[in-house]
Amino acid sequence: MLVQLGMGKVAAAALAFVIANSIHYAFGRGWIFKGTDRAVAEGYVYFLINAGIGLVITIALFAALIRWTAINYLVARVLVSVVSGLTVFLLNAILNFRRL
Repeated sequence: MLVQLGMGKVAAAALAFVIANSIHYAFGRGWIFKGTDRAVAEGYVYFLINAGIGLVITIALFAALIRWTAINYLVARVLVSVVSGLTVFLLNAILNFRRL
């Protein structure tokens, strides 16, 4: 939709990443890690850093799987999502919200 409104593709992808992770942070802070001691703004910065790490893991692992294995790209994407999702969850639980 952002591209259709005239925004560049890379800028639209970056903005969508920030918007999606902002919503994710609000839900995570309010429901999953309720009662964290970290300030909202500081926690948000840590959350975006962890999301960036997850993005790098997702891209690197997906590229490796589709380039160097015979795994179907959809299966590879699901596997990568599990690994990346668990990694980001653990990073947030341990380093950001300190709840594990």
